[in-house]
Amino acid sequence: MRKAQIPALLYAENSNHKRQKIRLKSGYLSHLTLELDWGIAMNLMFGDCLERMKEIESGSVDLTVTSPPYDNLRTYNNTLEWGEHVWKPVLRELFRVTKKGGVVVWVVGDATIKGSETGTSFRQALYAKEIGFNLHDTMIWDKDNFTAVGALKLTYAPVFEYMFIFTRGKIATFNPIKDKKNKSYGELFRNTVRQRNGEIKDGCGKGVKKVAEFGQRHNVWKMPPEKDNNKRLHPAVFPEKLANDHIISWSNEGDTVLDCFMGSGTTGVACKSLNRKFIGIEKDAGYFEIAKQRIGV
Repeated sequence: MRKAQIPALLYAENSNHKRQKIRLKSGYLSHLTLELDWGIAMNLMFGDCLERMKEIESGSVDLTVTSPPYDNLRTYNNTLEWGEHVWKPVLRELFRVTKKGGVVVWVVGDATIKGSETGTSFRQALYAKEIGFNLHDTMIWDKDNFTAVGALKLTYAPVFEYMFIFTRGKIATFNPIKDKKNKSYGELFRNTVRQRNGEIKDGCGKGVKKVAEFGQRHNVWKMPPEKDNNKRLHPAVFPEKLANDHIISWSNEGDTVLDCFMGSGTTGVACKSLNRKFIGIEKDAGYFEIAKQRIGV
């Protein structure tokens, strides 16, 4: 196994923005665990996710937010062999490490080959159900003003990805984000129910209520892809806000969040700012180094 070089002296900022020195043994390490003095651990693991996830205790992860490489749409420096022989055991390992009531957010899309979409994402969702996950929701990441590259003569531009929400049993945590502006904000309304004969009567609500300024967000999230500012950190960096909002929605402070395809560390960056424990796994030494720098370990 290739091992990433870890500097002997690291710094991290605590919740009071004070810099803290952490000394490590010099040399090469296959993983880096940083236990910060305010109790939030950042555990970065270098290597193949199938091998490294075996080191994670069963039923110990509250939430996974990850985006697996799909249909070999990107080569990732020619280090990746991706197919059913990989994603099936990955999903089985995720089921093992996920707590009862825990969530896996699986962000994925499909390639179009010879005029037909592969449908790999749906096969993954069905397999996740087969091994015991519930398909809690099929959410959509609408890339909003994202511009597809290339001529599209026979189809519309593909500007979305699926965000499958898998749960192990009944979901334990849901903190709905309420940022959908209500058009009728401030207006009064009475809860009503339509009877079978078509007559409308007052419902179970008490009295007249005022419409709140913001309502609960829908399951289609509009967010443009992360801008790289001419710095190619990774070929498929999803927005930090995407990771941030999923972490808020499906976990609480102090919970453990996993990203088994860590890439450049976006999920870890969000976990650090939201006071979640983080486990990140990455097999590419270059991306592992970038993730260390971005997360600050």
